[in-house]
Amino acid sequence: MRLRRKGDLICTFLLLTAFCILLYIQMHFESPRLNKQVNQRESGTERSIMESTKAESQLDFTISTTKLERNCQPGQELENAQVKTSPIPDLLPWNYRQYLWQKDCREFNQIINQKEKCRKIHGEQLLLISIKSMVEEFERREVARKTWAQEGRVHNLQVRRLFLLGVPANQSSVASWSRLLEHESQIYQDILLWDFQDTFFNLTLKEIHFLKWFDQFCPDAEFVFKGDDDVFVNVENIADFLADSDPKDDLFVGHIIYQALPIRSNKSKYYIPEMMYGPGIYPVYAGGGGFLMSGHTAKRLYHASKEVDLFPIDDVFLGMCLLRIGLEPLTHEGFRTFGIVRPSAAPHMQMFDPCFYKELMVVHSLKVPEIWLMWSLLHDPKLNCARKGSMKRLFRWRVKRKTTPASIKKRRH
Repeated sequence: MRLRRKGDLICTFLLLTAFCILLYIQMHFESPRLNKQVNQRESGTERSIMESTKAESQLDFTISTTKLERNCQPGQELENAQVKTSPIPDLLPWNYRQYLWQKDCREFNQIINQKEKCRKIHGEQLLLISIKSMVEEFERREVARKTWAQEGRVHNLQVRRLFLLGVPANQSSVASWSRLLEHESQIYQDILLWDFQDTFFNLTLKEIHFLKWFDQFCPDAEFVFKGDDDVFVNVENIADFLADSDPKDDLFVGHIIYQALPIRSNKSKYYIPEMMYGPGIYPVYAGGGGFLMSGHTAKRLYHASKEVDLFPIDDVFLGMCLLRIGLEPLTHEGFRTFGIVRPSAAPHMQMFDPCFYKELMVVHSLKVPEIWLMWSLLHDPKLNCARKGSMKRLFRWRVKRKTTPASIKKRRH
């Protein structure tokens, strides 16, 4: 009896040992495959990422893997982007995760080009006006063409115009956009279109692609104005300001912002998570509504942009490029890139006084009818302003004297 129990124990022990050995062998051979699956889940293919994040964020649109791979040049860029930016925290908002997946895709095909835009006829100095726009904003482009962004001669400068566009993020909402835009380009010959989605974060792509285009197709332009399509620009004042400027020197002027801090509220359009930009202040940068630079500076910024990591806010990214080349931009109060704010101490001030606009260079955040109105008022032959300001000096608000009992008594006498 004892021998039988002892034999049963020995058999049980041998069976357990064999089972453990088989289990170990199975886990050993399958662990590389499991690790590979885990890594794929962390870095992920574009399709699996899009499916999971779509369910989490409940957004209506997706990005096609084949489209991204077709856009990125060389083809390995998307692969590198996934390796460099993974794993991506799930707590980040959807648009930031989307941005981080594609962050290292910097080269996109150009769909519409204007190779002859900067060709000089009589050797005159050229001012290139480049305007950030979107496919669906045809009315804004049209009002700019008919008003302040007209091509032709202004004082001693020859003015040329370009609109910078990307592919609509929601193409189904803009029916036949490709055909319409091609027709618009044939008529006006002022459209540059690249094959990336025209979103807020991709404005930095628009910046670097324009600088690259300028370096390749417009190297002899003396000056560049770059702004949004909802601005009013007094090109005559800009021409006066540039009259004594040497295009071979560095020049970068606009509404310069100092000591700006990253916004940490995820409800803000300009939210920047700490993992993307740590504690500290932004470099000095110009408000993107409109700024002016020399062609020499534009080419230097292009070379700097290739050495600076992309940043989701294009204004700040350009400030990083300025810091890279060691150029301190100039601030000018004629650039109102935050619009004109009515001072609380002057509620009676007329915001659309043409004589007030006559003193400025750039005013941001205007609607299409407002741009038409201001253009018409400024070019009214009956307009008679008390004084014509010179934009070679900084703009200053007029100081209104306070009315006191003593001053009233003095005037009466």
